This record gives sequence, structure tokens and C-alpha cells, in this order.
Amino acid sequence: MSGEASTVPARGEPRHRPLSKHGNIGAATGSGGWARSFELPDRYNADAPPETRGTARDGVRLLVAGDRLTHARFRELPRYLRPGDLVVVNNSATTSAGVDAAIADLPITLHFATWLDDGGWVVEARTRERTPLPSRKLRAGTVIELPDGARATLRGTWLPGARRLWIADVTVDPRVLMSEHGRPITYSYVPRRWSPSYYTTVFGRVPGSAEMPSAARPFTHDVVLDLVSSGVALAPITLHTGVSSPEAGEPPSPERFAVPPATARLVNDTRAANGRVVAVGTTVTRALESAADTDGRVRPESGWTELVLGADRPARVVDGLITGWHAPGASHLDLLVAVAGDSTVRRAYAEALDTGYLWHEFGDSALLWRGGG
Repeated sequence: MSGEASTVPARGEPRHRPLSKHGNIGAATGSGGWARSFELPDRYNADAPPETRGTARDGVRLLVAGDRLTHARFRELPRYLRPGDLVVVNNSATTSAGVDAAIADLPITLHFATWLDDGGWVVEARTRERTPLPSRKLRAGTVIELPDGARATLRGTWLPGARRLWIADVTVDPRVLMSEHGRPITYSYVPRRWSPSYYTTVFGRVPGSAEMPSAARPFTHDVVLDLVSSGVALAPITLHTGVSSPEAGEPPSPERFAVPPATARLVNDTRAANGRVVAVGTTVTRALESAADTDGRVRPESGWTELVLGADRPARVVDGLITGWHAPGASHLDLLVAVAGDSTVRRAYAEALDTGYLWHEFGDSALLWRGGG
């Protein structure tokens, strides 16, 4: 989809709008959570990086949702933050986690999701058309042929009740296979294969994410410098993302994370000084909230997180969330509600659909505030 449908109101026009005609989108469920159901037109899928559509990384649209809905460009982000705020970023770098493979004579793509402490790897098998491989094709003991004569043998499923993610024992270090034969994981809404450079962020320093921590993609060095010069601080966490294509009803998978002591201290000092903690992405939100106690005080922590945020477990630390736009039914939508509340998320998504925002990792952005910003 071209950038023409993704326009900011012209100078002099209102930069905020009333509740859109989609005001009932994702009506609340009986438990108070968001139903997560809405129709996403195909034309709203960003099928290529914005740079290839004539838009700079920081030129994508930004919807700011608090007391009102405001349209901007991402490069204007510093305008919506205050001196004393803290922006927390994910320094995990994306790996080329998709590798061509085969089961007997069936060509597949194997996604390497994450490594386990016992040397095994969590993997996901997909067809070359990037659809999930039928579960009947997989069982414990299945051997998957990999490049250079390597093999992966399925040990068993990783998560109870789910047959999408498997534990595999691999005859070589998969990181070697990924560096020599891998490519970034993509799904059907991005038909062309793009080079790994399009899946980087300015913060990525620690390789380990199977998929790009995409909320940070629109950040540029200029945006970072503008934030710092305006009195906004930045601090890192690490959370290595898994693969983001869960089966219906499947909760987020466990992920490796680390909140360093300096970041924990900055978060606590910011909150004590009445500054706001802004998470760049659902990954940062999950990491910070996993390291927070019931009073919202963050401690240094590392390991695995299985935390699932939602209406029943709201955010204790994060005041604002910079995020992309998530597909219908995605569990990430529950996390947005955990930060910004059901009403704000529904209004933001209705507005984005009304005004042609673009979805997924190459799409537009949102800044969602808790309690009206």
C-alpha cells in the first residue's frame, strides 16, 4: 500500500478527532477484557518497508492516544514526552531465524525460536508458502534435514496442549546455520524477501530475537538525539522474542529477558520523581512488568518470563507504550489493554482503521497512555 493513504492532517487542520464510527470495535468481554476481534482490510497490511515506499523510518504515522486522539509523524515523538520521562528500549538484535529445510521429500522452512538451557532449541516448522505445517506431519523422533548435512530431531512439543512449537536437538549450532543460510522470518502479508538490514533497530546490540522487536523500528539517531536533548532519558532491557504466530487461544510463549541494575534504578527513580515510564514495545513492557513487585518497584532480574498481561493483570510500572498495530486476535492486544485500558485501545484501533494506518512490522505506530496521558 502506498504512503498516500497514510497522511497526517495538513497544517491548520485539526490534529485530533472525536471517537470514530468504529467506536464499538472490540467490545469488552464479560470479564472486562477486549474481545480482540475486528476486520483488517488487506490494503492496511504494510507489505514492504516504508523506505521502499518513499517514507523514512521516522516518517511513519504516529497516533497518540490519551485524553484525545492526535495524529503525528513518528519523528515528532519528543513533542509528546516531558523532561524527566524515561523511555525503555529493547537492545535485542534480530537473527536470520528462518532456514530452508526438509522432512523426507517435503520442503519446509524451519524457524529457530530460542535456545534452551539443556542445549535444545525451540523450533516452528512451516511450509515454503509460510503457512503452519499440518500437525500430522510432526511427531517426536521426526528428523528434519538442514543445510550442510545438519539435522534436527524433534524431541517433543514445548508447550502443553500446543503442537506449533517443538523442542529439537540439532547436530550443529543453529546460530552457524542462521548466519550462513538464514533469512528473517516473514509471513504472507510480506510477499517479497527483504534483506536483514530492514529488520534492524537502532538499539539492537545483543543477537537473540527470532523476530524484530518492531516497535523500535521507526527510531532513528535523530529521534534519539532529540529525546535526549529535550531531557528524556533512555535505558535498555533485553528480551529475546520468539515467533509471533500463536494458534488461536494460545498465550504468549515464555521468553528470555534481562533487566539490568542500572535500568531498574532509573525506572524506580523516574517513578519516584513523578516522571513517566514509556516502554518501546510489548517486549519491553513484558520484561519490566516481570521484574516488578506488587508495588511497582522494579528489581534487577534475568531468566525466563511467562507473564501474561491483560485486564486481569494490569501494568504496574509502564505509563505509556510505543507500539505497532497488531493483527485481529493477537494476544498482544491484551497487553495493550493492560497498559492503556480497554477504552483507549478500542478508540485507538477504531481511529487507525478509519484513517488508514498501516499494520505490522513495516507499518505505522501508536503511543498509548495510561490514564489519559
